[in-house]
Amino acid sequence: MLDTLKAINQSAAFNRWAGFEVTHASQGEAELRMAWRAEDMGQYAGFLHAGLIGAMLDTACGFAAASVSGRVLASHFSVNCLAPAVGRAFVARGRVVKAGRKQVFATAELFAEGEGDVEPKLVATGNAILVPVEP
Repeated sequence: MLDTLKAINQSAAFNRWAGFEVTHASQGEAELRMAWRAEDMGQYAGFLHAGLIGAMLDTACGFAAASVSGRVLASHFSVNCLAPAVGRAFVARGRVVKAGRKQVFATAELFAEGEGDVEPKLVATGNAILVPVEP
């Protein structure tokens, strides 16, 4: 599963540009990591841009769904920003809540990693409804 999702991840130009790395995958779960790049990922106040927050959460949900349903496409997605996204790296953890034949419900959390032994901080959450699609 991990190798399959890594290959899918590398096939997406946006994911390569952003530096998404698939760090974990199992049935119904996926985890991504992205290192912070101040020169092109920040918004006006210097935090991680909400577009990248959404992209990480969406991708984590999509990869978790793909691990149980194959190729999927998001039909609905929502993001809740809980705190300024500041860190040296960001980790998104997605999991399937329920998988049906026509819809897959998934959720994800985004954590900011700080320096040293500081506990990662939850900065955003997301939910997605995905639909299986033919290859």
